[in-house]
Amino acid sequence: MGWIRTIAPDEATGLAKAVYDAALRRAGRVFQIVRWMSLAPRVMEASMELYKRVMFERGGLQRYQRELLAVVVSRTNGCHY
Repeated sequence: MGWIRTIAPDEATGLAKAVYDAALRRAGRVFQIVRWMSLAPRVMEASMELYKRVMFERGGLQRYQRELLAVVVSRTNGCHY
């Protein structure tokens, strides 16, 4: 198994801390997939913005349908996320 260095939520500063804090407010925790991007806070922020737009903005699909599609695609690709 590979290992990726990350910044722990209690050690984050600046933009990384802001993204972590937003994740805590939204989900109650900082998921590992977010931590993996912590060394590139601008990338982490952009990724989270894309996720929020895809999952939370109004559109043709309901939220549960978007979540279901994400699960099916991840499972098909053999990805935990």
